[in-house]
Formats: sequence, structure tokens, C-alpha cells
Amino acid sequence: MEKIRNEKELQERFERCGHCLEKKFKCEPGHRAIVICGDTGCLSLNSKEILEEFRKEIKEHNLEDKVTANMVGCLGFCSQGPFVKMFPEETLYTKVTPEDVKEIFEKVVLNNEVVERLLFIDPQTKERVRKQEDYNYYKLQRRGIALVDKADIDPENIDEAIAIGAFQGLNRALHMTRKEVIDEVLKSGLRGRGGGGFPTGRKWSFVPDTDEPKYMICNGDEGDPGAFMDRSIIEANPCAVIEGMMIAGYAIGAQNGYFYVRAEYPLAVARLQKAIRELEEMGILGDHILGTDFSFRCHIRLGAGAFVCGEETALINSIEGKRGMPRPRPPFPAVKGLWGHPSVVNNVETLACVPFILREGWEKFAAIGTDDTKGTKVFALGGKVNNVGLVEVPLGTTLRQLIYDIGGGIPGGKKFKAIQTGGPSGGCLTEKDLDTPIDFGSLIAAGSMMGSGGAIVMDEDNCMVDVAKFYMTFICDESCGKCSPCRIGTKRCLDILTKICDGKGEPKDLDDLRELAKFIQSNSLCALGQTATNPILSTMKAFPEEYEAHVRDHKCPAKVCKKMMEYYIVPEKCMGCTLCARNCPINCIKVTDKPAKIPGKFVHEIDASKCVKCGSCMAGCHFGAIIKR
Repeated sequence: MEKIRNEKELQERFERCGHCLEKKFKCEPGHRAIVICGDTGCLSLNSKEILEEFRKEIKEHNLEDKVTANMVGCLGFCSQGPFVKMFPEETLYTKVTPEDVKEIFEKVVLNNEVVERLLFIDPQTKERVRKQEDYNYYKLQRRGIALVDKADIDPENIDEAIAIGAFQGLNRALHMTRKEVIDEVLKSGLRGRGGGGFPTGRKWSFVPDTDEPKYMICNGDEGDPGAFMDRSIIEANPCAVIEGMMIAGYAIGAQNGYFYVRAEYPLAVARLQKAIRELEEMGILGDHILGTDFSFRCHIRLGAGAFVCGEETALINSIEGKRGMPRPRPPFPAVKGLWGHPSVVNNVETLACVPFILREGWEKFAAIGTDDTKGTKVFALGGKVNNVGLVEVPLGTTLRQLIYDIGGGIPGGKKFKAIQTGGPSGGCLTEKDLDTPIDFGSLIAAGSMMGSGGAIVMDEDNCMVDVAKFYMTFICDESCGKCSPCRIGTKRCLDILTKICDGKGEPKDLDDLRELAKFIQSNSLCALGQTATNPILSTMKAFPEEYEAHVRDHKCPAKVCKKMMEYYIVPEKCMGCTLCARNCPINCIKVTDKPAKIPGKFVHEIDASKCVKCGSCMAGCHFGAIIKR
């Protein structure tokens, strides 16, 4: 591995790598580059096999000197993956399978044609779209700060990371004083992207200027249901997070950094390990980095998937080999953290933003966003929305733009009902909140929070009491049990919600639930407990009629709570085809003596006393004859 010993050698490598990357994608006449999305989601859909098939075609046609095929990081548009992007025309093919490779190769590579059937169809315009830049999904995004712009680099090739500016921010920081680096981050307005939104530079400034060991810690635990921002950032460009940690380490006077990443992220861990190993061989990690007095080393610790370890003191306990439980504060980690020494914990996205600020200058970062919150934010957009995936948007983008312009609206023409932001710690926002700009202050004022970036969209078919019950089930499983309000209170909240969803609720339960939720917020030790009941309080405020219907009428308006609904065969629609009876796993569907729509056939009927409400009958009926009621 070629060493980079000083600023001059870094600049030479940057120029050489940049030229190679430009040549790769601009392509000389007769040359092509093929890139395939290589994140966890697309790998699970056989993108590695797609890559192997392309390389097999290249070899069979003796085109090794004219066509290249490589993996790249996450392109973000997860519901359309795996992606194949063809250069130099930059045509993007969606939902590609290994079986599609031969057709793509023959039509595109050999005959300069387009495979129309694999182009994305915009759900709003119904038109086929060829280039990534023409997707509505990408038009409002501002990728290139936390995420790689267009993700067109190989995440396992450090030269390609250097080609797009990796370690330029570090080089600039090493020519500044530590205070100047902290001031640069302070002026940028960067706030922690892990959920709390605390100003990053101010957090760094709390570390005392002493000679004792100090530690920089990256929180890659990411426990929110439906969240995959940090995983994708590490998988797509591990060098950005490493560089951010190094800059932060220089600013606080640390020589060691710890990545705390959950073990369920094997690809992110593998790419991080590979990058650290190769950077050590290059001399970018280790002693006297870029010819300066700064020395820094990175270490990896695997988390066991405990949600509470997203809280920084619980995370520190876990790194030390103790049970992941929060510590009372003060003292704060900046004064007494890992092994009793000053430590700073930042999450993956926060550290990924730092190189941009140091490379481009604080002004460029601060020019994006709102007065309250600067820069961009990465969201995992999921749930009942057409375009599911990972997005990076300028702060100040509205929820309406996120759901309808980027997300493509609600599938099947269903009505939007709510969006849960902030994961289990957040709250549900409704149609009246759609024009709320996305920033820390505005979301809190609306009754939710930004959190780490989960955004789950719900439609008219979702029961909000059931949603609150889902999040409370998760919280009960993840509570560390150290403090009584969280350990006992959340379980009691779940008991009340279960009672309500089972059709046994009473009006008094709503008052008890509200009072208990507020008590847990006020008296829990850490942020997990303090925010645990946000989904309950926000849904009770936004959808009081649903809670009242559950306890007053013992009905679930959305027909989700199984013990308050039943499947029913509409006699006028039944064809008597027997398909529902054949699908029923417990044989609770019987034939009646009523004639069906098909002559000689008879209407079927469900025995509600035996039905387990699995939904097999409704899912299998081709005539819409089975309904919930």
C-alpha cells in the first residue's frame, strides 16, 4: 500500500485518483462503466450475483479493456433496488435481477439500446425516467454532505474516496489550532444528528484542556425500528466517518477513537475494518499523520443490539465491558467518560458531516437549512409511501415535500393519516402538520422530534392505538430496568393499551394512561424513559376519537385490532368458488344453502366463534366478497 506521509503526497494522490475516477465515469469512446448498488438491502436482493453475471458477460465478449463493472454504495431509492447504472449515458435501471443481465448487456453494451421495461415509472407522472437526476425522488435532495453524491464510488476503494476529497478536511484541520477547528464547527451550526440536536462544536469545547487520555466515540448503534441511516453511511463511505472522527479527535486532544457498531451490521463492520486496516498501512491512521505531531488510532466495538445503548453513558458502559445501563449525569462524559477520562460521543451522521465543513468551509454548510438548524438531514423514509428509501434533504424541507414530492405520495390512492418521526422517542404528526419545516425546533413545537432520522408514514388503514401499543412493546423490551418509572411504568402503559386493543377498555383507562405517560416522562433517568411515552401522548392528542371509539364503542375504526373486528362474507358478492374455505387453516368456513352468484354454487359463511382472524380468506378472495367489520 502506497504511503501518504505529508500534505504534498496527499494532494498528488488526490489529483491522480480524481483523474482516474473522472476517466472511469466519463468514459473514452467505446468504453463503458457499469455500477451496481452494493448496500445490505440490494445485496439481499442478489446484487452481488448481478455483478458476477456482468463480469462473466464482459469476459465472454473479451471486453475487459473496454468495460468495467463495480459495486458502489447505497443509491438510496431502496424500493426500486437493486440498481444498475450505465455510464457514460448514466441510465439507471431498477429492480434488476441476475436474469436481466444478459438482456442489459446485449442491448445496452453491445447495441447502444435502452431496456425500457427496467426503467423507473414515476408514480405521479406515469412516465419512464432514465437518469437519476430526473427522478422526482432525487430533485429536492441535497446529497453530498453526509451521503455520497449519487453514490458512484466503490466503498471498498480508498483511492475513490480520496478522489472525491477524503482527508482534505483533515489536512486543513491539522493546519489550524484545536480551538479554531472547534470554532469552525460551532460557526457551521452543526447539531448532533443522533436525536438530541446539541451543538456539536459546543460539545467538543466542554472537554478540558488537560494532559490525561481523551477518547472520541462514534455511536453507530442505531436502534430505532425502520432506521438504517448510519448503516448506509458507513457502508457507502467509511472513510468519511473515519475522517470525521479524526478531525474531532484532533479538536479535543484525543489519540484514540472507538466505533460502537451493532453486530447486526456485518457489512458496515467489514467495510469499516477494511478501511481502518488500509488507512493504517497508508499512514493516514497511526503516528505523525500527514507529517504532523497528531497521532490517532481507531478501534471497533460490537454492540449486541440494545436500544438503550444509543444513550451515550450506557454506550460507554458497554464499551467498558459492563452492562449497557445509563449513568446519572453530571458528571458528563466530556469530563468523566470512557474509563473515567474525558470523552465525546457523536453519532455516525454527525461525524460524516464534519469533513465537508472543514473541507468546504463553515459558510457553505451554514448556507443550507434554517435559522434553527443548519445543513442537511438523512432520513429513512418508510411505511405507507410509494418511494421508500434513504434521503438527504436540506433542513427546512417540509413534511409535505418529504412525503409527496420525494416519497411519491401514498400507495393505492389511500389517504394520508400520520407520520411518525423520531422513532420510539418521537411522535405522530397529522395532515395539519404537513407544511411544518423539518428542523429541531419546528418538529418539537408540533409535538414530535427529529430523532436520528426515522420517518414512518401511515395511511387510513393504520390504527393509532395499535401504533402506540407497538412502540410501547418495543420500549418495554428495550428498557434496561435501572429506574422504576421506566421499568414499571412502561409495562403498565403497555398493559392498559393491550386492554384497550382487546376491547376491554374503560373511559378511566384513558385518564390513567395519560397521567402515567406524563409521570414517566418527568421521572425517568435517561432519554429512553423520558421520551418513551411520546407516541402515546401524541396519538392521544391527535386522534382522541380513535381512543374513545376503542373504549366507548369497543370498535377499532381502522379494523386492525383483531379482538374487536371480524371477517365477514358478503352474500351478494360471494361466488361460491370455495377458495376461501380451502385457504382457511382451521376449517371455520362452511357452505350455506343460499344460492351464490354462480349457478349451482352456494354462499359461504365464516363461523366467527372459531375464526382466528389470520386473514387468509380475505387475501385469497378474488372477488372482494370478504370484508372486515
